[in-house]
Amino acid sequence: MPRPKTLGAGALPALVLALALLLVPASPAFAKTEIQFWHAMTGQLNEAVNELVKQFNESQSEYEVKPLRKGTYAETLTAAIAAYRQRQAPHIVQVFEAGTQTMMLSGAVLPVYQLMKEQEIAVDWKDFIAPVVGYYSKDGNLYSMPFNSSTPILYYNKDAFQKAGLDPSKPPQTWKQVEEYSKKLIASGAAKCGFSTGWPSWIQVENMHALHDQPFATKRNGFDGLDVQLLINREFGVKYLTQLAAWQKDNIFSYGGRAGTADPKFLSGECGMYMQSSALIGGFTKGATFKWGTGQLPHWGAPYKRATSIIGGATLWVMKGKPANENRGTARFLKFISDTPQQMWWHVTTGYLAISNSAVKNLEAGYHFKKHPDQFTAFAQLTRGQATPNSQGLRLGNFVQIRDVIEAEMENIFAGKKSAKQGLDDAVAKSNEILKEFAAANKQ
Repeated sequence: MPRPKTLGAGALPALVLALALLLVPASPAFAKTEIQFWHAMTGQLNEAVNELVKQFNESQSEYEVKPLRKGTYAETLTAAIAAYRQRQAPHIVQVFEAGTQTMMLSGAVLPVYQLMKEQEIAVDWKDFIAPVVGYYSKDGNLYSMPFNSSTPILYYNKDAFQKAGLDPSKPPQTWKQVEEYSKKLIASGAAKCGFSTGWPSWIQVENMHALHDQPFATKRNGFDGLDVQLLINREFGVKYLTQLAAWQKDNIFSYGGRAGTADPKFLSGECGMYMQSSALIGGFTKGATFKWGTGQLPHWGAPYKRATSIIGGATLWVMKGKPANENRGTARFLKFISDTPQQMWWHVTTGYLAISNSAVKNLEAGYHFKKHPDQFTAFAQLTRGQATPNSQGLRLGNFVQIRDVIEAEMENIFAGKKSAKQGLDDAVAKSNEILKEFAAANKQ
Protein backbone atom coordinates (compact mmCIF):
# COMPACT_ATOMS: atom_id res chain seq x y z
CA MET A 1 0.00 0.00 0.00
CA PRO A 2 1.57 3.31 -1.05
CA ARG A 3 2.38 5.78 1.63
CA PRO A 4 0.69 9.27 1.42
CA LYS A 5 2.89 12.05 0.11
CA THR A 6 4.20 14.51 2.69
CA LEU A 7 4.68 18.24 2.25
CA GLY A 8 8.16 19.54 1.85
CA ALA A 9 9.73 21.76 4.45
CA GLY A 10 8.91 24.98 2.56
CA ALA A 11 5.42 23.96 1.48
CA LEU A 12 3.61 24.25 4.84
CA PRO A 13 4.37 27.94 5.44
CA ALA A 14 3.32 28.71 1.87
CA LEU A 15 0.01 26.89 2.33
CA VAL A 16 -0.68 28.64 5.63
CA LEU A 17 0.03 32.00 3.99
CA ALA A 18 -2.32 31.24 1.10
CA LEU A 19 -5.12 30.23 3.47
CA ALA A 20 -4.54 33.34 5.55
CA LEU A 21 -4.84 35.58 2.51
CA LEU A 22 -8.17 33.98 1.62
CA LEU A 23 -9.52 34.69 5.10
CA VAL A 24 -8.37 38.34 5.32
CA PRO A 25 -10.99 40.85 4.06
CA ALA A 26 -10.08 43.17 1.22
CA SER A 27 -8.17 46.25 2.31
CA PRO A 28 -10.37 49.31 2.75
CA ALA A 29 -7.67 51.32 0.99
CA PHE A 30 -9.05 50.02 -2.31
CA ALA A 31 -12.70 50.86 -1.51
CA LYS A 32 -14.30 53.89 -3.07
CA THR A 33 -15.35 56.77 -0.81
CA GLU A 34 -19.14 56.96 -0.83
CA ILE A 35 -20.99 60.25 -1.38
CA GLN A 36 -24.67 60.21 -0.38
CA PHE A 37 -26.97 62.23 -2.67
CA TRP A 38 -30.64 62.72 -1.70
CA HIS A 39 -33.07 64.00 -4.31
CA ALA A 40 -36.77 64.24 -5.19
CA MET A 41 -36.84 63.21 -8.85
CA THR A 42 -39.36 60.66 -10.13
CA GLY A 43 -39.98 58.69 -13.31
CA GLN A 44 -37.87 59.60 -16.31
CA LEU A 45 -36.11 62.35 -14.34
CA ASN A 46 -35.07 59.83 -11.70
CA GLU A 47 -33.61 57.68 -14.48
CA ALA A 48 -31.71 60.70 -15.81
CA VAL A 49 -30.26 61.39 -12.35
CA ASN A 50 -29.12 57.77 -12.06
CA GLU A 51 -27.49 57.93 -15.48
CA LEU A 52 -25.70 61.20 -14.68
CA VAL A 53 -24.37 59.70 -11.45
CA LYS A 54 -23.29 56.59 -13.32
CA GLN A 55 -21.32 58.74 -15.76
CA PHE A 56 -19.45 60.35 -12.88
CA ASN A 57 -18.81 57.09 -11.05
CA GLU A 58 -17.34 55.55 -14.20
CA SER A 59 -15.22 58.61 -14.94
CA GLN A 60 -12.93 58.08 -11.92
CA SER A 61 -12.02 55.40 -9.38
CA GLU A 62 -11.88 57.25 -6.04
CA TYR A 63 -15.50 58.11 -5.29
CA GLU A 64 -18.92 56.54 -5.68
CA VAL A 65 -21.98 58.77 -5.53
CA LYS A 66 -25.04 56.94 -4.18
CA PRO A 67 -28.32 58.61 -5.31
CA LEU A 68 -31.44 58.09 -3.21
CA ARG A 69 -34.91 59.53 -3.77
CA LYS A 70 -36.31 60.74 -0.43
CA GLY A 71 -39.81 61.78 -1.49
CA THR A 72 -41.24 65.11 -2.61
CA TYR A 73 -39.21 68.33 -2.54
CA ALA A 74 -40.69 69.28 0.83
CA GLU A 75 -40.12 65.79 2.26
CA THR A 76 -36.52 65.72 1.03
CA LEU A 77 -35.79 69.09 2.62
CA THR A 78 -37.36 68.07 5.93
CA ALA A 79 -35.51 64.74 5.95
CA ALA A 80 -32.15 66.40 5.28
CA ILE A 81 -32.50 68.94 8.10
CA ALA A 82 -33.63 66.22 10.52
CA ALA A 83 -30.72 63.98 9.49
CA TYR A 84 -28.26 66.86 9.98
CA ARG A 85 -29.47 67.36 13.54
CA GLN A 86 -28.85 63.65 14.18
CA ARG A 87 -25.43 63.90 12.52
CA GLN A 88 -26.55 61.53 9.76
CA ALA A 89 -26.99 64.00 6.92
CA PRO A 90 -26.21 63.11 3.30
CA HIS A 91 -23.36 64.89 1.55
CA ILE A 92 -25.65 66.47 -1.05
CA VAL A 93 -29.37 67.27 -0.96
CA GLN A 94 -31.62 68.62 -3.71
CA VAL A 95 -33.82 71.50 -2.51
CA PHE A 96 -36.42 73.40 -4.54
CA GLU A 97 -36.11 77.14 -5.04
CA ALA A 98 -38.79 77.91 -2.44
CA GLY A 99 -36.49 76.44 0.23
CA THR A 100 -33.51 78.68 -0.56
CA GLN A 101 -33.91 81.08 2.37
CA THR A 102 -34.52 78.18 4.76
CA MET A 103 -31.30 76.46 3.67
CA MET A 104 -29.23 79.64 3.79
CA LEU A 105 -30.27 80.29 7.38
CA SER A 106 -30.24 76.67 8.55
CA GLY A 107 -26.62 76.61 9.65
CA ALA A 108 -26.41 73.15 8.10
CA VAL A 109 -24.80 73.91 4.75
CA LEU A 110 -21.34 74.44 3.35
CA PRO A 111 -21.73 77.06 0.57
CA VAL A 112 -20.66 75.63 -2.76
CA TYR A 113 -18.32 78.55 -3.52
CA GLN A 114 -16.55 77.90 -0.21
CA LEU A 115 -16.36 74.15 -0.87
CA MET A 116 -14.71 74.69 -4.25
CA LYS A 117 -12.28 77.21 -2.77
CA GLU A 118 -11.28 74.86 0.05
CA GLN A 119 -10.78 71.98 -2.39
CA GLU A 120 -8.94 74.22 -4.89
CA ILE A 121 -11.26 73.18 -7.72
CA ALA A 122 -11.64 75.94 -10.29
CA VAL A 123 -15.14 76.80 -11.52
CA ASP A 124 -15.86 79.67 -13.92
CA TRP A 125 -18.79 81.16 -12.04
CA LYS A 126 -19.03 84.00 -14.58
CA ASP A 127 -19.95 81.46 -17.27
CA PHE A 128 -23.15 80.56 -15.43
CA ILE A 129 -26.39 82.10 -16.73
CA ALA A 130 -26.98 85.22 -14.62
CA PRO A 131 -30.71 84.76 -13.80
CA VAL A 132 -29.98 81.24 -12.55
CA VAL A 133 -26.88 81.90 -10.49
CA GLY A 134 -28.28 85.16 -9.10
CA TYR A 135 -31.22 83.40 -7.46
CA TYR A 136 -28.93 81.23 -5.33
CA SER A 137 -26.16 83.72 -4.52
CA LYS A 138 -25.51 85.89 -1.50
CA ASP A 139 -23.05 88.80 -1.56
CA GLY A 140 -22.04 87.69 -5.04
CA ASN A 141 -21.16 84.15 -3.95
CA LEU A 142 -23.00 81.00 -5.07
CA TYR A 143 -24.40 78.99 -2.14
CA SER A 144 -25.82 75.96 -3.97
CA MET A 145 -25.14 74.34 -7.35
CA PRO A 146 -27.93 74.93 -9.89
CA PHE A 147 -29.20 71.55 -11.03
CA ASN A 148 -32.70 71.34 -12.51
CA SER A 149 -33.67 74.88 -13.44
CA SER A 150 -36.72 75.91 -15.44
CA THR A 151 -38.92 78.92 -16.12
CA PRO A 152 -42.57 79.16 -17.16
CA ILE A 153 -43.38 79.57 -20.86
CA LEU A 154 -46.44 79.56 -23.10
CA TYR A 155 -47.49 76.35 -24.86
CA TYR A 156 -50.01 76.50 -27.70
CA ASN A 157 -51.90 74.00 -29.85
CA LYS A 158 -50.77 74.52 -33.46
CA ASP A 159 -53.56 72.35 -34.85
CA ALA A 160 -56.16 74.43 -33.01
CA PHE A 161 -54.52 77.65 -34.23
CA GLN A 162 -54.72 76.36 -37.81
CA LYS A 163 -58.42 75.52 -37.44
CA ALA A 164 -59.12 78.95 -35.95
CA GLY A 165 -57.41 80.75 -38.83
CA LEU A 166 -54.42 81.78 -36.70
CA ASP A 167 -50.82 81.51 -37.85
CA PRO A 168 -49.48 78.34 -36.15
CA SER A 169 -45.94 79.71 -36.34
CA LYS A 170 -46.77 82.85 -34.35
CA PRO A 171 -47.79 82.52 -30.67
CA PRO A 172 -49.27 85.60 -28.95
CA GLN A 173 -46.78 88.07 -27.52
CA THR A 174 -49.14 90.36 -25.61
CA TRP A 175 -52.12 89.81 -23.32
CA LYS A 176 -54.29 91.65 -25.84
CA GLN A 177 -53.35 89.02 -28.42
CA VAL A 178 -54.05 86.23 -25.91
CA GLU A 179 -57.58 87.59 -25.55
CA GLU A 180 -58.06 87.95 -29.32
CA TYR A 181 -56.67 84.49 -30.10
CA SER A 182 -58.77 82.93 -27.34
CA LYS A 183 -61.96 84.37 -28.82
CA LYS A 184 -61.08 83.01 -32.27
CA LEU A 185 -60.23 79.57 -30.87
CA ILE A 186 -63.57 79.37 -29.07
CA ALA A 187 -65.66 80.84 -31.91
CA SER A 188 -64.19 78.41 -34.45
CA GLY A 189 -64.79 75.40 -32.22
CA ALA A 190 -61.06 74.67 -32.21
CA ALA A 191 -61.03 74.81 -28.38
CA LYS A 192 -63.51 75.18 -25.54
CA CYS A 193 -61.31 77.62 -23.65
CA GLY A 194 -58.58 80.05 -24.56
CA PHE A 195 -55.91 79.35 -21.96
CA SER A 196 -55.21 77.86 -18.57
CA THR A 197 -52.22 77.80 -16.22
CA GLY A 198 -50.22 75.52 -14.00
CA TRP A 199 -48.63 76.65 -10.71
CA PRO A 200 -50.88 79.73 -10.24
CA SER A 201 -48.72 81.65 -7.76
CA TRP A 202 -45.38 80.90 -9.44
CA ILE A 203 -46.56 81.76 -12.95
CA GLN A 204 -49.41 84.24 -12.63
CA VAL A 205 -48.21 86.23 -9.61
CA GLU A 206 -44.48 85.73 -9.06
CA ASN A 207 -43.40 85.59 -12.70
CA MET A 208 -45.89 88.15 -13.97
CA HIS A 209 -44.59 90.67 -11.45
CA ALA A 210 -41.02 89.90 -12.53
CA LEU A 211 -41.79 90.00 -16.27
CA HIS A 212 -43.47 93.41 -15.89
CA ASP A 213 -40.65 94.72 -13.65
CA GLN A 214 -42.92 95.00 -10.63
CA PRO A 215 -41.71 94.30 -7.06
CA PHE A 216 -43.18 91.22 -5.40
CA ALA A 217 -41.96 92.17 -1.91
CA THR A 218 -39.96 94.81 -0.08
CA LYS A 219 -36.23 94.60 0.59
CA ARG A 220 -35.52 93.78 -3.06
CA ASN A 221 -37.87 90.79 -2.95
CA GLY A 222 -36.28 89.59 0.27
CA PHE A 223 -32.67 89.60 -0.92
CA ASP A 224 -31.75 92.50 1.39
CA GLY A 225 -33.16 91.26 4.69
CA LEU A 226 -35.74 89.27 6.63
CA ASP A 227 -37.99 92.18 7.59
CA VAL A 228 -40.07 91.75 4.42
CA GLN A 229 -43.64 92.49 3.34
CA LEU A 230 -45.45 91.49 0.16
CA LEU A 231 -46.43 94.10 -2.45
CA ILE A 232 -48.69 92.04 -4.70
CA ASN A 233 -51.83 94.01 -3.75
CA ARG A 234 -50.66 97.15 -5.50
CA GLU A 235 -51.92 98.53 -8.84
CA PHE A 236 -50.44 95.91 -11.17
CA GLY A 237 -51.42 92.87 -9.11
CA VAL A 238 -55.01 94.03 -8.65
CA LYS A 239 -55.38 95.00 -12.32
CA TYR A 240 -54.02 91.67 -13.52
CA LEU A 241 -56.01 89.38 -11.20
CA THR A 242 -59.17 91.40 -11.92
CA GLN A 243 -58.68 90.72 -15.63
CA LEU A 244 -58.05 86.98 -15.15
CA ALA A 245 -61.24 86.69 -13.12
CA ALA A 246 -63.22 88.63 -15.74
CA TRP A 247 -61.90 86.45 -18.57
CA GLN A 248 -63.45 83.42 -16.93
CA LYS A 249 -66.95 84.59 -17.90
CA ASP A 250 -66.29 84.03 -21.60
CA ASN A 251 -64.04 81.00 -20.99
CA ILE A 252 -61.06 82.97 -22.28
CA PHE A 253 -59.36 81.83 -19.08
CA SER A 254 -60.19 78.54 -17.39
CA TYR A 255 -58.72 77.85 -13.94
CA GLY A 256 -57.62 74.24 -13.50
CA GLY A 257 -56.14 74.04 -10.00
CA ARG A 258 -52.73 74.14 -8.37
CA ALA A 259 -49.38 72.62 -9.38
CA GLY A 260 -49.86 70.63 -12.60
CA THR A 261 -53.50 69.62 -12.16
CA ALA A 262 -54.52 71.76 -15.15
CA ASP A 263 -52.20 69.90 -17.55
CA PRO A 264 -55.07 67.75 -18.93
CA LYS A 265 -56.88 70.90 -20.07
CA PHE A 266 -54.11 71.44 -22.60
CA LEU A 267 -53.26 67.83 -23.40
CA SER A 268 -56.92 66.98 -24.07
CA GLY A 269 -57.28 69.92 -26.44
CA GLU A 270 -59.79 71.69 -24.21
CA CYS A 271 -57.67 74.86 -23.96
CA GLY A 272 -55.72 76.11 -26.94
CA MET A 273 -52.99 77.77 -24.85
CA TYR A 274 -51.31 76.91 -21.56
CA MET A 275 -48.68 78.39 -19.26
CA GLN A 276 -46.45 75.87 -17.56
CA SER A 277 -42.83 75.10 -16.74
CA SER A 278 -40.33 74.71 -19.57
CA ALA A 279 -39.42 71.39 -17.92
CA LEU A 280 -42.65 69.86 -19.26
CA ILE A 281 -41.46 69.92 -22.87
CA GLY A 282 -40.39 66.27 -22.62
CA GLY A 283 -43.67 65.20 -21.07
CA PHE A 284 -45.77 67.09 -23.60
CA THR A 285 -43.72 65.59 -26.43
CA LYS A 286 -44.80 62.15 -25.25
CA GLY A 287 -48.32 63.00 -24.09
CA ALA A 288 -49.76 65.38 -26.71
CA THR A 289 -51.57 63.95 -29.74
CA PHE A 290 -51.46 67.25 -31.66
CA LYS A 291 -48.79 69.60 -32.97
CA TRP A 292 -47.80 72.24 -30.46
CA GLY A 293 -45.28 75.02 -30.05
CA THR A 294 -43.89 77.33 -27.40
CA GLY A 295 -43.67 81.07 -26.94
CA GLN A 296 -42.51 83.47 -24.28
CA LEU A 297 -44.94 84.54 -21.57
CA PRO A 298 -47.24 87.32 -22.84
CA HIS A 299 -46.61 90.89 -21.69
CA TRP A 300 -49.17 93.56 -20.87
CA GLY A 301 -47.34 96.31 -22.75
CA ALA A 302 -47.06 99.99 -21.81
CA PRO A 303 -46.65 101.42 -19.27
CA TYR A 304 -44.82 98.35 -18.00
CA LYS A 305 -41.25 97.60 -19.02
CA ARG A 306 -40.53 94.03 -20.11
CA ALA A 307 -37.98 92.30 -17.87
CA THR A 308 -36.95 88.65 -17.65
CA SER A 309 -38.89 85.84 -16.03
CA ILE A 310 -37.60 84.08 -12.92
CA ILE A 311 -36.66 80.45 -12.44
CA GLY A 312 -38.04 77.46 -10.64
CA GLY A 313 -36.67 74.00 -10.07
CA ALA A 314 -34.00 73.06 -7.56
CA THR A 315 -30.32 73.20 -6.66
CA LEU A 316 -27.87 70.91 -4.88
CA TRP A 317 -26.81 71.93 -1.37
CA VAL A 318 -23.73 70.58 0.42
CA MET A 319 -24.31 69.59 4.03
CA LYS A 320 -21.49 70.63 6.34
CA GLY A 321 -19.64 68.53 8.90
CA LYS A 322 -18.14 65.96 6.53
CA PRO A 323 -14.44 64.94 6.44
CA ALA A 324 -12.23 66.79 3.95
CA ASN A 325 -11.67 63.72 1.75
CA GLU A 326 -15.44 63.23 1.41
CA ASN A 327 -15.94 66.93 0.70
CA ARG A 328 -13.43 66.55 -2.12
CA GLY A 329 -15.57 63.83 -3.67
CA THR A 330 -18.63 66.07 -3.36
CA ALA A 331 -16.76 68.94 -4.98
CA ARG A 332 -15.57 66.78 -7.86
CA PHE A 333 -19.10 65.53 -8.51
CA LEU A 334 -20.56 69.05 -8.53
CA LYS A 335 -17.77 70.21 -10.84
CA PHE A 336 -18.47 67.24 -13.13
CA ILE A 337 -22.19 67.96 -13.50
CA SER A 338 -21.54 71.68 -14.10
CA ASP A 339 -19.10 71.07 -16.96
CA THR A 340 -20.27 71.80 -20.49
CA PRO A 341 -20.62 68.19 -21.81
CA GLN A 342 -22.79 67.13 -18.87
CA GLN A 343 -24.84 70.34 -19.02
CA MET A 344 -25.59 69.74 -22.69
CA TRP A 345 -26.53 66.11 -22.01
CA TRP A 346 -28.76 67.08 -19.07
CA HIS A 347 -30.63 69.70 -21.11
CA VAL A 348 -31.19 67.46 -24.12
CA THR A 349 -32.22 64.51 -21.93
CA THR A 350 -34.53 66.29 -19.47
CA GLY A 351 -35.49 69.65 -20.99
CA TYR A 352 -34.16 71.51 -17.94
CA LEU A 353 -32.02 74.57 -18.64
CA ALA A 354 -28.30 74.28 -19.18
CA ILE A 355 -26.78 76.56 -16.56
CA SER A 356 -23.68 77.76 -18.44
CA ASN A 357 -23.39 80.10 -21.40
CA SER A 358 -20.79 77.75 -22.89
CA ALA A 359 -23.28 74.89 -22.97
CA VAL A 360 -25.93 77.09 -24.59
CA LYS A 361 -23.46 78.30 -27.23
CA ASN A 362 -22.42 74.73 -28.00
CA LEU A 363 -26.06 73.69 -28.33
CA GLU A 364 -26.61 76.58 -30.74
CA ALA A 365 -23.47 75.77 -32.73
CA GLY A 366 -24.58 72.15 -33.04
CA TYR A 367 -27.94 73.29 -34.44
CA HIS A 368 -29.78 71.70 -31.51
CA PHE A 369 -32.03 74.72 -31.09
CA LYS A 370 -32.73 74.92 -34.83
CA LYS A 371 -33.89 71.32 -34.72
CA HIS A 372 -35.73 71.86 -31.41
CA PRO A 373 -36.74 75.56 -31.30
CA ASP A 374 -39.23 74.92 -28.51
CA GLN A 375 -36.31 74.25 -26.17
CA PHE A 376 -34.78 77.67 -26.85
CA THR A 377 -37.83 79.65 -25.74
CA ALA A 378 -36.94 79.50 -22.05
CA PHE A 379 -33.33 80.57 -22.68
CA ALA A 380 -34.50 83.53 -24.77
CA GLN A 381 -36.95 84.63 -22.09
CA LEU A 382 -34.29 84.46 -19.37
CA THR A 383 -31.34 85.92 -21.25
CA ARG A 384 -32.63 88.19 -24.02
CA GLY A 385 -34.75 90.47 -21.83
CA GLN A 386 -33.70 93.20 -19.42
CA ALA A 387 -32.77 91.71 -16.04
CA THR A 388 -33.76 93.97 -13.14
CA PRO A 389 -33.80 93.70 -9.33
CA ASN A 390 -37.50 92.80 -9.63
CA SER A 391 -36.73 89.86 -11.93
CA GLN A 392 -33.73 88.51 -10.01
CA GLY A 393 -35.90 86.14 -8.01
CA LEU A 394 -37.52 85.84 -4.60
CA ARG A 395 -35.93 85.05 -1.24
CA LEU A 396 -38.65 84.63 1.33
CA GLY A 397 -38.83 82.54 4.47
CA ASN A 398 -41.52 79.84 4.70
CA PHE A 399 -42.19 80.48 1.01
CA VAL A 400 -44.12 77.23 0.58
CA GLN A 401 -46.72 78.42 3.11
CA ILE A 402 -46.90 81.82 1.44
CA ARG A 403 -47.60 80.23 -1.94
CA ASP A 404 -50.42 78.24 -0.38
CA VAL A 405 -51.90 81.43 1.04
CA ILE A 406 -51.68 83.26 -2.29
CA GLU A 407 -53.23 80.38 -4.24
CA ALA A 408 -56.07 80.00 -1.75
CA GLU A 409 -56.93 83.68 -2.21
CA MET A 410 -56.60 83.39 -6.00
CA GLU A 411 -59.20 80.63 -5.83
CA ASN A 412 -61.48 82.91 -3.81
CA ILE A 413 -61.10 85.58 -6.48
CA PHE A 414 -61.73 83.19 -9.37
CA ALA A 415 -64.78 81.75 -7.59
CA GLY A 416 -66.25 85.24 -7.19
CA LYS A 417 -66.10 85.10 -3.40
CA LYS A 418 -63.79 88.12 -3.19
CA SER A 419 -62.73 90.97 -5.42
CA ALA A 420 -59.13 90.94 -6.64
CA LYS A 421 -58.35 93.81 -4.27
CA GLN A 422 -59.84 92.06 -1.23
CA GLY A 423 -58.29 88.70 -2.06
CA LEU A 424 -54.82 90.15 -2.55
CA ASP A 425 -55.13 92.33 0.56
CA ASP A 426 -55.96 89.21 2.56
CA ALA A 427 -53.11 87.25 0.95
CA VAL A 428 -50.66 90.02 1.85
CA ALA A 429 -51.88 90.29 5.44
CA LYS A 430 -51.62 86.53 6.06
CA SER A 431 -48.26 86.25 4.29
CA ASN A 432 -46.80 89.18 6.20
CA GLU A 433 -47.60 87.39 9.46
CA ILE A 434 -45.76 84.29 8.19
CA LEU A 435 -42.78 86.45 7.18
CA LYS A 436 -42.81 88.19 10.56
CA GLU A 437 -42.71 84.87 12.39
CA PHE A 438 -39.86 83.63 10.20
CA ALA A 439 -37.84 86.79 10.80
CA ALA A 440 -38.32 86.54 14.56
CA ALA A 441 -37.21 82.89 14.57
CA ASN A 442 -34.09 83.64 12.50
CA LYS A 443 -32.73 86.80 14.11
CA GLN A 444 -28.97 86.83 13.86
